[in-house]
Amino acid sequence: MPGKDLESEIRHGHHGGNVMTVAQPCIEPAAHREPERHLWCISDLTVSYGEVIALSSVSLNIKENSVTAVIGPSGCGKSSLLCCLNRLTDFIPGCCVSGRILMHSKDILGGQIDDTRLRKQVGLIFQKPNPFPLSIRRNFELPLREHGIRDRQEIEHIMQSTLEATGLWKEVKDRLNKPAHQLSGGQQQRLCIARALSLRPDALLMDEPCSALDPISSGQVEELVLSLRERYTIVIVTHNLSQARRLGTDVALFWLRDGKGTLVESGPASQVFEAPRDDLTKLYLRGAIA
Repeated sequence: MPGKDLESEIRHGHHGGNVMTVAQPCIEPAAHREPERHLWCISDLTVSYGEVIALSSVSLNIKENSVTAVIGPSGCGKSSLLCCLNRLTDFIPGCCVSGRILMHSKDILGGQIDDTRLRKQVGLIFQKPNPFPLSIRRNFELPLREHGIRDRQEIEHIMQSTLEATGLWKEVKDRLNKPAHQLSGGQQQRLCIARALSLRPDALLMDEPCSALDPISSGQVEELVLSLRERYTIVIVTHNLSQARRLGTDVALFWLRDGKGTLVESGPASQVFEAPRDDLTKLYLRGAIA
């Protein structure tokens, strides 16, 4: 971490420490320019756990059908942001969330979207694969039946199509009644992604989905993310800057300031990585601070 002089220089320098920087779009003729569509519009989001403020006054727009890579050191509120986007914060004792998150122009924090419907629309993939301690087939039957799909043929079709989409079908089609925990770590993570996709969500939230995987399995998950990003809105938390470069269409850098998680800079990945506007972003990306 930087020393006090460096922190002071960053905080009080030309760019200001607490101002979110958004890249300016390339100027194109109006006839050829399509308006950006955002799945989420986040305004003044603050998350606290008791007296600890995990996120402070975060405002961020997340584009549809894109991959937003959320980067930054540990403890700066990245996972808390994901939990807010499908309201898993509701289950955390002592957690208080304020601000506004619009999804399809409806305030999810204000109760304008039913929480069960919201979690069907927004899947969450955890750092460690978490298949149910059941067969591969039951990993699909359970959530689909919970959300009202009971026809066996339809369930089988959805299961096969999502396993094919995640490149897992050929590997597991002959052992669908075997325990999911017998799969390798990489296969389990792809199974969890397939299970989330089976509910036909609008978005996937991924909290360091490759951190517990070997390089080959990580590469398979990355290829899967790239194949999905034009059909789904994906927000992925990662400490791997190379991965953020490979996957992200947009990037958001978070940082811990005065003990609070804050958004430093966000914008198209090419702009953030090649021409960052904030001094702290420049230092972090070149490895001068961590």
